Amino acid sequence: MFGLGTSELLIILVIVMLVFGASRLPQLGRGLGEGMRSFKDAIKGEDKSAANPSQDQSKKEA
Repeated sequence: MFGLGTSELLIILVIVMLVFGASRLPQLGRGLGEGMRSFKDAIKGEDKSAANPSQDQSKKEA
């Protein structure tokens, strides 16, 4: 991919663990994944409300 081997990735992972701590790694991964997903959806032009129009209609009626 970027010319990174297994040993380089392990070194980067150890540095990230030292900086952020092991308890915050799942939060960082989740946030990164959600950000990438929303960026991908924005590039495609998809909107969550367009995917579920029945939910929007029920909110308007209430």
